[in-house]
Amino acid sequence: MLWTTAGVVTLAFLVALEITARHYGVPGPITNQAREVVFAPKSGPLLYTSLGLMMVVLTWRQRFVALGAAVGIDVVFCLVRLMAGARMNFGNGALWVLLGYAVIALTRRTGRERLLLLKGVGLGLLLVAGRKTGDTWLLITAKTRPMVLDQYVALADHALGCPSWLMGRLVNATGPIGSDILNYVYIQLPVAAGLVALYQLRNVAVERRFPGHHLVRTFLVIGLLGPGIYMLFPVVGPIFVYGADGGQWALANLWPHTPPPIQAPHHMLFDGLTPRNCMPSLHIAWATTIFVHSRKGPRVLRYAGAFWLLATLAATLGFGYHYGTDIVAGVVFALTVEGALRALARGWDRSATRLVAYGATVFVALLLAYRYLSMTMAENPWVFGPLLILAMTSMIYGYIRTTKGWEPKATVPAQRSERQLELV
Repeated sequence: MLWTTAGVVTLAFLVALEITARHYGVPGPITNQAREVVFAPKSGPLLYTSLGLMMVVLTWRQRFVALGAAVGIDVVFCLVRLMAGARMNFGNGALWVLLGYAVIALTRRTGRERLLLLKGVGLGLLLVAGRKTGDTWLLITAKTRPMVLDQYVALADHALGCPSWLMGRLVNATGPIGSDILNYVYIQLPVAAGLVALYQLRNVAVERRFPGHHLVRTFLVIGLLGPGIYMLFPVVGPIFVYGADGGQWALANLWPHTPPPIQAPHHMLFDGLTPRNCMPSLHIAWATTIFVHSRKGPRVLRYAGAFWLLATLAATLGFGYHYGTDIVAGVVFALTVEGALRALARGWDRSATRLVAYGATVFVALLLAYRYLSMTMAENPWVFGPLLILAMTSMIYGYIRTTKGWEPKATVPAQRSERQLELV
């Protein structure tokens, strides 16, 4: 019943986004995904990661067959595109196999086996649909929120020392190699999430059930809630408002060499194409959850999770896509959502209520401070800078302390009595 309800709600949401996108004259998430059945996909690695998530419910023999079929189909598509001179990319095979297993589940499976296979297919398709949904959401923010609040956020960012300007100069100093690496990390964040999720779901085929909580759940919920906040707090980022990428809409070409001046902020009109996707930084929110979920993995996975978080932080600031204040809000937002979903999986209690309520309060307080206290924050950086870091750190500490209390206690075997020891 729960999975059926979730499926119906997801489908209704996708249809609503499709209708909204059509209203603005562009294809929506359903159309974009349907096109990738034949045309070159936008992200081949994402489609193969989604296929990997589906394959956690299969046996090893079935996995080799599914992967071989996907690669074979992609080879045929690539040969046809090569002869036709079309744009080259891969991933169609992975999508075809995903859809094929959906048909197999409905026609060749029954009972629990059908449900398990449908869950696997749904998990894989949700990761793909989440990407398409996000693209449509970003278009909607640009079309429906003409006024942006960048001046307020940039002013509040002075309390943190304008880290985007500093990191922008550092990334420029690394040259094209550093920029290419960070750009790849930034774009392929869903693939990193899929790899961590594959480790978490590695025993599904044996246990014939999914764990109560895993990374994909948090990843999708963050992607669903975040764009709603974009609508309430539209911000486009320093590279657009204070950099060359803003064109005629930019206030000045200051990024990354000259921090913006401290002066009274105002709402400002911006173009109808640039997404209002800064507050909070969902890339940092997603990277934070990848880091958190990788902590229970082997050493290489823990190192990869830490690397992805640090590289995403460098990319979001170094490319001028976010202000430092976005990062602080993104971390608090991620841990609040993660805490709520973990509590739902284990059973809600008072500690969960305190954690989620505290996280939500800190997050709302941050947004209100950015909006109404930005000038005061900029004029008193030595007061508000530490306060912002303290707010984020307190949420990190609260999350660690609370979730550590949720861990199962190790049972210590009772010590034998002295009489027993003497007999031994």
